[in-house]
Amino acid sequence: MNSNASHTTGNIKVAALYHFAVIEDPADMKPKILEQAETSGLKGTILLATEGINGTVAGSPDGIDAMITYLRSIPQFAGLEVKYSEASEMPFLRMKVRLKKEIVSMGVDGVNAANDKGNYIDPEEWNKMIADPETIVIDTRNDYEVAIGSFAGAINPATATFRDFPTWFDEFSRELKEKSNGEPKIAMFCTGGIRCEKATAYVKGQGFENVHHLKGGILKYLENVPEAESRWEGDCFLFDQRVAVGHGLKESDYDQCHACRMPLDVEQQASDKYIPGESCPHCYDKRTDEQRARYRERQRQVDKAASEGRQHLGDG
Repeated sequence: MNSNASHTTGNIKVAALYHFAVIEDPADMKPKILEQAETSGLKGTILLATEGINGTVAGSPDGIDAMITYLRSIPQFAGLEVKYSEASEMPFLRMKVRLKKEIVSMGVDGVNAANDKGNYIDPEEWNKMIADPETIVIDTRNDYEVAIGSFAGAINPATATFRDFPTWFDEFSRELKEKSNGEPKIAMFCTGGIRCEKATAYVKGQGFENVHHLKGGILKYLENVPEAESRWEGDCFLFDQRVAVGHGLKESDYDQCHACRMPLDVEQQASDKYIPGESCPHCYDKRTDEQRARYRERQRQVDKAASEGRQHLGDG
């Protein structure tokens, strides 16, 4: 990635960042990183673990640039992966730096993504790799993300969370070893690069060596690869207020059900089973009256906060 700061035209600059590295004492780093973030006037959340750093922060362009420069000055984070975007208003309530066991939860001990990850494949080279019929292409995202878009021909593990991926792959690998006539070529991808990077380390730990992943994830691919040359079909689910984007990172016409997390297209949003904050066609018949009442109360509080010009605490 270009180490030069990226410029945005909105009022707020947002930086989504991560890097796998061996960190001996994350607790020692925490106050220093928090101090720099607060000095830079930022809000958001940064996770620190012995396996690296992950987070999203927002603030003024100068504040964000100062923070990224500081983080990259730390030797372990020199290769920090950062994606920039913009927001018309501050999307976070406060600045938090948290110590975690993992920066992305897989739930398996001994996975070393800092040293054992697969090979990076740049977006511009990705088409060639997945066009090879011998390449096994795996989408490492969750089922509700895959539902609205993926690469043509990719395998969908149908996982509910990333923690389900190791169990799925263990079962899949037995079938793979039986059918393979040699070392299979595996290519994996995810939204921004972090989950598939850790997934490659797990897969290599299971005895596979010819393992690759899309550098910068789907978002970098959609940003860099012209739509006419793209092998992406549909839209890419996001974990923010945009819900989904398409080629060129253009925002899509999706909403999200906050009861079951499923993305909803225009037709599903028009369904009488879609009650914002309470239910949608995917979960309408799967929730109890007690659950709906709880969702309804939460939505009432969100609406009240919005009418008063403040952010609901549960959304920070």
